[in-house]
Amino acid sequence: MTESLQSGPSGAGESHGGTGPRDGAGSRHVTAANDTTDLICATDVGFSYRRGGRALQNVSFRLRPGRGLGIVGESGAGKTTLLRLLLGLDLPSEGTLVVDGSELTRGGARMREHRRFVQPVFQDPYSSLDPRQSIGGIIAEPLRSLGIARGTEVRTLVTRALASVGLPADAATRYPHQFSGGQRQRIAIARAIVANPRVLLADEPVSALDMSTRLRVIRLLEKLARADAGPTLPTPVTMVLVSHDLSIVARLCDDILVLERGRVVEQGETRRVLASPEHPYTRRLLDSVPRLSVAPAVD
Repeated sequence: MTESLQSGPSGAGESHGGTGPRDGAGSRHVTAANDTTDLICATDVGFSYRRGGRALQNVSFRLRPGRGLGIVGESGAGKTTLLRLLLGLDLPSEGTLVVDGSELTRGGARMREHRRFVQPVFQDPYSSLDPRQSIGGIIAEPLRSLGIARGTEVRTLVTRALASVGLPADAATRYPHQFSGGQRQRIAIARAIVANPRVLLADEPVSALDMSTRLRVIRLLEKLARADAGPTLPTPVTMVLVSHDLSIVARLCDDILVLERGRVVEQGETRRVLASPEHPYTRRLLDSVPRLSVAPAVD
């Protein structure tokens, strides 16, 4: 999934789906009505590739502040295409995608606002960092490209971002090959949060890591969602997480969206959907997807 994404630029709550119209055996759907409190609101979004046919059809959901959203489905379900739309790398062929209260368009100023509002963390920490750049230069890239900071302010923000992910300030002078896979993923997360985004788009962020490193990165992502990462994140970041590991989705995401062949077949509060899935496809995912047991962090 990482390749196609990286080819472009850089609490209990109510269930989403229990009252919506149903389509097929037991599927839950939501008709997204844009609310000014929504971070992202997708309404009947569809996308077609010129030569590859329809990748998404009638996708609707709401991302609300502080409620992480997990996107799950098998290969070919449309997860990568949906993330490309959320990143602004492509625009919907049909339907509307409203981000931060206004529809996402190709306009330069609008896209610049969007790139500050959402930031990605990619799957592979080895290919997502430029080996020719120092760590400080990698983390500073969003600050410079978005015109957020210059000079000594850049260095200050980079140091804060490194501290937020548990790395020392002198890491900024080193290069990616000098770090382990888990440390590289922490660096990628530091780059994503340095501009203080509202939404973090995480594409299988721990799948390329060994088991013990996964646990540390998962706990770091939990801290970010609680705004425990220090001054770099004065407000919590809301996460959109793509993962094949449903236990990680259950740990990090309040809500879940299940995609099958480009359609939403089920969605709602994560605990409820995973405890009592209604659609046969969701039940098959629960039976077949490998899961990682994650013990709660002890403070």
